[in-house]
Amino acid sequence: MFIAFYFEAADRLTSEERQRVIMLASGHSSGKKSTNIVHDGFLTIDFAQFWTSVDKRLQRLNAARAQVSMDDLILGGTQVIRGTRVPVYDVAASVAAGYPMERILSAYPSLNREQVELAALFAEANPQRGRPRQRTGPHSRMKVISSRRKPRPAAR
Repeated sequence: MFIAFYFEAADRLTSEERQRVIMLASGHSSGKKSTNIVHDGFLTIDFAQFWTSVDKRLQRLNAARAQVSMDDLILGGTQVIRGTRVPVYDVAASVAAGYPMERILSAYPSLNREQVELAALFAEANPQRGRPRQRTGPHSRMKVISSRRKPRPAAR
């Protein structure tokens, strides 16, 4: 909640003011929502909207995690959308590439809009481990003139 406050209040409060409010709030906060308001001289901050915002985002993330399953018998343990054989990161890659929702839904007819959105959220919160795959083949701006290969001359 404090991180959300820090970044969302950046256009209204200086960094020092935001840090001071967070220190005051965390100093007498018991972890309950009843300590939502912090008074610092003329400045009064109500953290209720930040609690609500963070809570909604956390519920959405939990829904995204709940829709993902991993079974060694399904696609060799790849994380898929529960009840399907659709890999989560494939759907998320389509969203990240900017494909229109209608195109993604036609490519994966067993999914609905909510599942696609949650797959993208899951992938954003849980990036794949390891290095990104290296691009194979010619660069996208290169033009292939011929696909025939010319044999090498025999060694002398």
